[in-house]
Amino acid sequence: MAESIQSLDQLSQLKTAVAPEAPKHEKKVDKFNRAYATGKRKDAVARVWIKPGAGKVTVNSREVEVYFARPVLRMMIEQPFSVAQRSGQYDVICTVAGGGLSGQAGAVRHGISKALTYFEPELRGVLKKGGFLTRDSRVVERKKYGKAKARRSFQFSKR
Repeated sequence: MAESIQSLDQLSQLKTAVAPEAPKHEKKVDKFNRAYATGKRKDAVARVWIKPGAGKVTVNSREVEVYFARPVLRMMIEQPFSVAQRSGQYDVICTVAGGGLSGQAGAVRHGISKALTYFEPELRGVLKKGGFLTRDSRVVERKKYGKAKARRSFQFSKR
């Protein structure tokens, strides 16, 4: 059996000896000095590579202004950089597939956030506090048999 503790000093020594150390996050880059991450939102999946540069964002071989014409979607993509105070410091190349434009913009934002943490692990706390590293798991509910849509019933008729 374990030895019994006789004083508070012994208890405090026991507690400090057991305390686990926080995990260390390391920089993950490929041979081209790029960080890669996959971002997901709804049905959209984005593969994102970031590297130091002038802030050029390319989505599916097109400029971000052409692919995401709505300013709200472009603002979503820029959010991780503005929160981390790294605007205009990284070039982003991404391929995105599936879903609509809103889901794709969310997937790109998620991928950029993850890639930033791989390139600069010290940014993880700031991005996590902003909620950019959490995958939004909400997806469209499937249609059920006997229903008009996922939950909507057919119109009831008494006669």
